[in-house]
Amino acid sequence: MVKSAAQWLAEYGESHKNPTNIAIHKICVPAIMFSVLGFLWSAQGGFFQGLLNPAILVSLGVVLYYARMSIPLSVGMLIEATLMNSVLWALSLQAGFSIPLMSLTIFVVTWVLQFIGHKIEGKKPSFFQDLVFLLIGPLWTLSFFYKKLGIKI
Repeated sequence: MVKSAAQWLAEYGESHKNPTNIAIHKICVPAIMFSVLGFLWSAQGGFFQGLLNPAILVSLGVVLYYARMSIPLSVGMLIEATLMNSVLWALSLQAGFSIPLMSLTIFVVTWVLQFIGHKIEGKKPSFFQDLVFLLIGPLWTLSFFYKKLGIKI
């Protein structure tokens, strides 16, 4: 049985109740997503030129996975991934700009902050229980935005 978005978000939320940890996650989870896309963007070359690169292909695959749980959240994630990939594309046009170095810096700093948040929370990160939670984190942060706008997931 496929879990619904609401089920995944509720499970993820169990280890994210402290306001400081929540605030850290609202910033760091999208930043980690951006850094991972940056690593994938950097892998382009040869067969993966232009719009056909690992970052865009993985983004589309993940959005399709999300669509199995929630169409509204998958649309939001499609928009978010498109914006992130657009920024990466623009940065890739800047001579001398290092997307891999930027991605590594963001990745390391934000994961350190995430673990600090979980130390404050007093609970282990959800992905220690199930690696799928690495894909649920971005939905969880997006769900706060949806709640503010009154969009049902």
